Amino acid sequence: MPKGSKSQTSLNYPVYAIVDIETTGGSVSSSRITEIAIICHDGKDVTQRWSSLVNPETDIPLHITALTGISNEMVAEAPTFETLAPQIFEWLKDKVFVAHNVNFDYSFVKAQLANCGFAWDVPKLCTVRLSRKLLPGFSSYSLGKLCDNIGIGITDRHRALGDAVATAQLFSILLAKDEEQLISGMLRRASPEQRLPAHVPLADFQALPQGPGVYYFHNQEGKVIYVGKAINLKKRVASHFVGHNESARRQHFLKEIYGISFERCGSELMALLLECTEIQRLWPIYNSALKSSEPKFGLYHYVAVNGYAHLAVGRLPKQLKCAKVFNREIDGLNFLASQSKLFNIDQRFCRYGRGAAFKTNQPLPDLEIHNEAIAQLLASIDEEQLSFILLDNGREPQEQSCVWIEKGEFYGMGYLAEDQPLQDAIAIKECLTRVKGNHYMLQLVMTYAQRYPQNIKMINE
Repeated sequence: MPKGSKSQTSLNYPVYAIVDIETTGGSVSSSRITEIAIICHDGKDVTQRWSSLVNPETDIPLHITALTGISNEMVAEAPTFETLAPQIFEWLKDKVFVAHNVNFDYSFVKAQLANCGFAWDVPKLCTVRLSRKLLPGFSSYSLGKLCDNIGIGITDRHRALGDAVATAQLFSILLAKDEEQLISGMLRRASPEQRLPAHVPLADFQALPQGPGVYYFHNQEGKVIYVGKAINLKKRVASHFVGHNESARRQHFLKEIYGISFERCGSELMALLLECTEIQRLWPIYNSALKSSEPKFGLYHYVAVNGYAHLAVGRLPKQLKCAKVFNREIDGLNFLASQSKLFNIDQRFCRYGRGAAFKTNQPLPDLEIHNEAIAQLLASIDEEQLSFILLDNGREPQEQSCVWIEKGEFYGMGYLAEDQPLQDAIAIKECLTRVKGNHYMLQLVMTYAQRYPQNIKMINE
């Protein structure tokens, strides 16, 4: 049975625990606390303070020692977190947890207390977020630069007690400036603001609609670092900021988010397609490239010096056009085998990947008949490359979304008026954005077209 329980703190007269920790790294799952400081504040003054080095029971990386000054030798005789856990729990229970970039400190303390059997869950406040609201106008809200700007001296920077003392002085200033009871509002446990990364404006989150679209996370310079799609933008964005993924990559990702923007879409399909185009355009650092979904093999046609046409299945080199693409080599081989048999094509003119060429002592086929057979095979492939538009919901009731597929290739996408005449292909094209599609986008459209054939309108060439 866990030793603790949820806090019953009265938020009318809260007691605050201002906390700073030093750690062996940025990942809650693989790093450990090396030092912790706790300063109690009754809303007017500091009432108590406590700090301790912590033996992390693992090596401290050299770059962490260089930053904090805490070495393996310093913590060798220090108590472990397990030894300190009952004392830390007593310090923190029934108090509001306050820290600069609170989610970092809170997640470490919560995880290590849980490992020691303590169920701990209290309200929290972020002095970064509070400072942005109550002390606006600074270019940086890091603890060091903010304290320099407002005249708070920090001794022992990047040590737990030194940073905690500076945070406590900052917190006192913020309390004095909180004439509109902002802190009381942020302490409401259901407040979405408390779940947001420290630097993300609440207004950015509140502006998100509850409908389909694409969202963008921006860093401090405004550069897009992540693009995602959603059926419900607000719900999907909120999901990034909850959960138990404690990897260093996620911690760094959340710390880099300074803004959120979005673009509404009429349907999930349009959101998927826009997400693909934006990732290809922006290449955000936290998006995985869409390479795995692209075809790797193709069917090629070429003519030898003796005039005979050949067909071959091989890997897809860049900038080389092929008659048909395949996700797997075996699919290409099977297609060539079946089609060459259907059109009665001599196997000596078919190359199956890396396999040996077919050999026989039979005379070569008639050149014109052979080349005509291959031409017919290629024509049959071309006939499968349909041209059509796929219509779906628009962003508003008065419009509809439109995707244009031309001869089996992705041409463009956009929105039409609900009463747009569909007989005028030129007028429709003028309403669309020309998009360089890829195989993944084409597959998305084809899958959707198979599910909703009533949304297709064929284009007469």
